[in-house]
Amino acid sequence: MDLTQIKNIIFDLGGVIINLDYNKSIEELQKLCKENCNIAYSQKEQSHLFDLLETGNCSNEEFRNGLRETYGIDASDEAIDEAWNAMLLDIPQERIDLLLELGKKYRIFLLSNTNAIHLERFNQIVAHSFTIPSLDSLFEKTYYSHLVGKRKPDAHIFEQILAENSLDKSETLFIDDSIQHIESANKLGINTLHLQPPLTINKFFADVAV
Repeated sequence: MDLTQIKNIIFDLGGVIINLDYNKSIEELQKLCKENCNIAYSQKEQSHLFDLLETGNCSNEEFRNGLRETYGIDASDEAIDEAWNAMLLDIPQERIDLLLELGKKYRIFLLSNTNAIHLERFNQIVAHSFTIPSLDSLFEKTYYSHLVGKRKPDAHIFEQILAENSLDKSETLFIDDSIQHIESANKLGINTLHLQPPLTINKFFADVAV
């Protein structure tokens, strides 16, 4: 890919900047079930309860109670939050360094399907591991699904970012690890990179013309 025409980059968060393991949260939540249960959550699809949380249509308390009722979970708020956050692993220093460098040349943005419980943990990881004040400080603007009320792959969230920031889609690159999100951005004419292991953003930017 030739990046010489790119002026703006929209980054996904999970699986692109922060390492994830969805199975860890599923395993930990299932340990909290009173009987065998099947937690309906994955990278590609999830139950309505998780959709509500990610679009800001249910509170943290409603989410925890929904898990208790749906899956027969008997646990404290703290135990549920720990299990839910188990998927969030680490942010390699090299990715923070790369974002700081890219921010000098490109307008960079963050677009994440996430929720208030995870966002708090993201910022705890950043505060404990790096000298930057927050995750948001790396970007010109951040878009978290639970705060904007829209989530990928809904075309409206991409259109909102383009419109609010006066971005030309032909000059914009969107990087995500979920194919359904890439396909949605592609349909709008946004340049895309489907990031799949072993490719990382550091390897990609080391290998392309910038």
